[in-house]
Amino acid sequence: MSETHSHVIVGGGLEGLAIAWSLAERGETDVVVLERDTLCSGMTGKSSGVVRCHYGAPSLAAMSWYGVEIFSRAAEIFGDDMGFQQCGYLVGVGADNLDPLHANVAMMRGLGIEVDLVGHDTVADLWPGLHLDDFAAFAYEPKGGRGEAYLTGMAFAATARALGVRIRQSTPVRALLQRPDGRVYGVELGDGSQIHADTVVLATGPWTPALAAGVGVDLDIRAQRAQLVLVDQGAPTPVVPVLSDLAGLSYLCREPNGEILFGNSDHSAPQYLDPDDYVNRADESTIDTAIAKLGHRLPDMPDPRVTGSYVGAYDVTPDYNPVIGPAPVDGLFLAAGFSGHGFKISPAVGKLAADLIVDGKTDLPNVDPEDFRWSRFAEGEPLLSPHPYRGAGEMR
Repeated sequence: MSETHSHVIVGGGLEGLAIAWSLAERGETDVVVLERDTLCSGMTGKSSGVVRCHYGAPSLAAMSWYGVEIFSRAAEIFGDDMGFQQCGYLVGVGADNLDPLHANVAMMRGLGIEVDLVGHDTVADLWPGLHLDDFAAFAYEPKGGRGEAYLTGMAFAATARALGVRIRQSTPVRALLQRPDGRVYGVELGDGSQIHADTVVLATGPWTPALAAGVGVDLDIRAQRAQLVLVDQGAPTPVVPVLSDLAGLSYLCREPNGEILFGNSDHSAPQYLDPDDYVNRADESTIDTAIAKLGHRLPDMPDPRVTGSYVGAYDVTPDYNPVIGPAPVDGLFLAAGFSGHGFKISPAVGKLAADLIVDGKTDLPNVDPEDFRWSRFAEGEPLLSPHPYRGAGEMR
């Protein structure tokens, strides 16, 4: 048995649903999304939900700025605020990273992004109680903040459905279908049935390489362990900006309940995992690191205690940037390897993918689709920041 659609999207997570919504917005409604479990049940639900534009690669910064616009207008566009809180985003650097900070802020301003260099006094007002002596300078994005990846994905899904997109859950894809000439023409489902399509989109995060390999496409994407720790200070944290601490290599976010989410920004010794078989809690050394770094950065916490932890996986590429574009076989489109950047750029990912699928080009401002091409690794042209931060260059 088989059915036929214009577009099949494999993966009902944030990026696949963003692409479905964007295709539907363009009038491409003969779309079916296939999710092996339930929507956003993979790594989408593990996202820390940070919204920021502070990147060294201009295309990424521009995609994030586009995302800020969509998140800010979410209630108007989707009838749902998607949990976005525009609390601001703050980057603090040590003396060894002053030059890249100034260069990246200048680049961002050149793209029209609202960002300012601010002093210690301003930061002390924005987040009272932070230890600031080891910071040399700061950049602040007042329109940045924090969102909820699950709510965002579900808003994309609801809007896409209303426009005519079909979404099938509990529908695993066993393999991609390929003609003798190499063209991908659909998928085989777990029950042996087939769905044929003009375009198949792979948006399956760390599970993408296995499906792509079945049609001869080699994707160097690995599942990097990302451990998050939740801490109650002993009193609710007031509304404060998200802090990217590039002096101490960590980031801090205020949770809606007033707890702090601690994440690591030191990727010098990455760990990898099997996304289908791993322990969903931070290890002891990560807990110890979180306690030490938080104790340094917030020395006056009244009664701190760890309340929980969880583990996700960044689907990382060699340059820590995504692959978004046609595969080297006809009929297949890739949207994977988001390397921790996926939430904040998801609205732009949807538009970029839909534009490329329909038109072969995009009108996203200041975004060069060639930056995200699959072939850049074999060509020796990875997407790297011209002004990386010492110690945290991979994620910038």
